[in-house]
Amino acid sequence: MDKRRNKMATAKHGIEVLHDPALNKSTAFTEAEKQSLGIIGLVPDVAETEDTQLSRVLMQLGHKSTDLERYIYLVNLLDHNEILFYRTVMSDPVRFLPIVYDPTIGEACLKFGHIYRQTRGMYLSITRRGKVREILKNWPQKDVRFICVTDAGRILGLGDLGANGAGIPIGKLQLYTACAGVPPQYLLPMYLDAGTNNEQYLKDPLYLGMRKTRPSTEDLFSFVDEFVEAVQEVFPKCCIHFEDWTGVDAVHLLERYRDKYCVYNDDVQGTAGITLAGMINATKLKGTQLKDEKYLFLGAGSAAIGLANLLCTALVAQGLTLAQAQAQVYMFDVHGLLDSTRKDLVDFQQPYAHQHEPTKDFVAAIEGIKPTTIIGVSTIGGAFSQKVIEAISRVTERPVVLALSNPTEHAECTPEQAYTWSKGKAIYAAGVQFAPVHFNGQTLLPGQANNFYIFPAVGMAIFATQAKRVTDEMFIEAGQAVADQVPPELLKQGLLYPQQSNILEIEIQTAARVAKLVFDAGLARVPRPNDMVAFIRQHVYTPKYNSLEA
Repeated sequence: MDKRRNKMATAKHGIEVLHDPALNKSTAFTEAEKQSLGIIGLVPDVAETEDTQLSRVLMQLGHKSTDLERYIYLVNLLDHNEILFYRTVMSDPVRFLPIVYDPTIGEACLKFGHIYRQTRGMYLSITRRGKVREILKNWPQKDVRFICVTDAGRILGLGDLGANGAGIPIGKLQLYTACAGVPPQYLLPMYLDAGTNNEQYLKDPLYLGMRKTRPSTEDLFSFVDEFVEAVQEVFPKCCIHFEDWTGVDAVHLLERYRDKYCVYNDDVQGTAGITLAGMINATKLKGTQLKDEKYLFLGAGSAAIGLANLLCTALVAQGLTLAQAQAQVYMFDVHGLLDSTRKDLVDFQQPYAHQHEPTKDFVAAIEGIKPTTIIGVSTIGGAFSQKVIEAISRVTERPVVLALSNPTEHAECTPEQAYTWSKGKAIYAAGVQFAPVHFNGQTLLPGQANNFYIFPAVGMAIFATQAKRVTDEMFIEAGQAVADQVPPELLKQGLLYPQQSNILEIEIQTAARVAKLVFDAGLARVPRPNDMVAFIRQHVYTPKYNSLEA
């Protein structure tokens, strides 16, 4: 990897070096590099260390008054000095991950066309049908290993954002590097522009997308077919990461390609993996197993279905039949409980529509079903009301409350509400980060069920093994690996997920376990190593300047 960058350096000279964010060192070029590269006079006549540069970045960030301003600053830094950007983010992940991704990314996407400064990634319009293969060849890197692609049909809990959703694949791929060390040169963010039904953006003069409403599903899928097949030819080692498509499209596209190509959907599988990790640790606290629990979802879209399907696979591994596993999972959507009399359900919801008295009252559903775990994927802030928490606290001794919707204002309830209304009985995690809660003389630690524990680690395993396919079992193993890395003393305080301050090491360990599974399944395209952790470490990107002397 370093040798490749050295070769790139010898091909560029003078101002070209400073305009390449992968090569630019800003104020850290040595005297020999300045002489060799012809940049004397083009940079300050100093040779600063990376630590000094980091201090300056932190000082400048300290002058910003909002996280959106910090986000814009960091994106600008990435556009000019890639190594310093990753050095900054990886120096303090607890501080910077919420800025470069959720929750700040939500605000950044809402304003994407207004804060846009420089192109990052690719923008592929459905009007380019028939020419996708040639367009992909315009990308300067010829060995792309991951494309994160969205049509922005459903961004976070914010809905159809059209071209403004391009910020999501950009941010997701930054987490591949910042959390799991996947080298950034192999990553390609992509917005597949099929229009938007968002009238606000269609009328916005600064909107950056196609000003048309969305096409039929058949028309969209035929274009995605062309895209997926073109990727196989142009980037044969590439894994396609689908992100933030509408729920029905997310599930159907995953099923369309998963057995033929190396693809996955983080909203479906990554969300499921990280939620499964929390459920595993909740059962440790309760002294039960997953198969002993009963689950009720608020929300029945792609995230809920993906989570339920993965959960059922894990339950089958614990000895249940698939039918028995599905019988322990219930779902509730905007039209009420999914039951066998409903005529409005799509195909992938049918396995969770059980014989039960119809109800549109979530509290009544809790009282009738008596779940031990409620999972919020509704995007409705405050949906887990006091009546809801009190109801589940009546039907089970230690209710597990997972309020997974994001950004923060969409969380179904706060940890303080869950602990207070359950009189301290609830085991809680959210999709966003909340501060510790002091309750009845205890300090309780609400965990964050954030996908960034899972998909970057799975990505690193795919990158290192050059996996041919991505399976649900890989996400189950990742969830188990993440759960296993929570120390017992923190688990006792209710923390269901590892502390984020050590995210890189957590993901290296997780990636090693997933990689073992890839080799065991015969899906790797490289020789099996003797030491799986050492194998993963060999592939980890370190944000450190390399010598650029010719």
